[in-house]
Amino acid sequence: MKTVLITGANRGIGLEFTKQYLEKGRRVFACARNLEQAEQLQQLKTAAKDQLTLVQLDVTDAQSRTQLSKTLGDQQLHLLINNAGYYGQSNRLGQLDEEDWERIFRINVMAPIKLVEILRSNLAEAGAASVAILSSKMGSMKDNTSGGSYLYRSSKAALNAAGKSLALDLAEENTKVVLLHPGWVKTDMGGPNALIDTTTSVQGMRKVIEGLTMEQTGNFFAYDGTVVPW
Repeated sequence: MKTVLITGANRGIGLEFTKQYLEKGRRVFACARNLEQAEQLQQLKTAAKDQLTLVQLDVTDAQSRTQLSKTLGDQQLHLLINNAGYYGQSNRLGQLDEEDWERIFRINVMAPIKLVEILRSNLAEAGAASVAILSSKMGSMKDNTSGGSYLYRSSKAALNAAGKSLALDLAEENTKVVLLHPGWVKTDMGGPNALIDTTTSVQGMRKVIEGLTMEQTGNFFAYDGTVVPW
């Protein structure tokens, strides 16, 4: 049974990834910072039993990441979905908070790369693994026609740069890397006016992930398969 590890799995896109991969018969490791409050994950666990493993994980905490590695042991990991993210509290010019900026970089940039670093051997053991990194077209220079969102845009642009390097470094291990724009999705972050639901977004991203080739590693795709310009 192929294994999938998902961060930020307690709600929104991460929860939908968990549901859909369980339906596809994958063994899922669903990670969340506070499992006691993750009621929907707990319900999924009751139904899925051993097919679903819930893991307490603070992606920004080194000790927590190390514990995750110990939990996995030498388990092969076929797909890592770096989904956990943060928008930031003060994205407007004149209201930029440096501590919040540091926090968003720890969550959106450093944590996904450090997770790959610590789980690299698990991915390599799978033989042909994939790493899906949830980015945003708000990190695209070309797409930026409205300004603003300084913290979030800069973090996603940095994530894209790091993800590209990751793709090149892991290619010799046959591990593919893809950066994904999930669309404007109806979640706590996306808000009620967003254009698509989590089901549509995740179905599209799964199709991109499952069709990814080594020739496409390091590319930036939207949920509908279109290439997002850097």
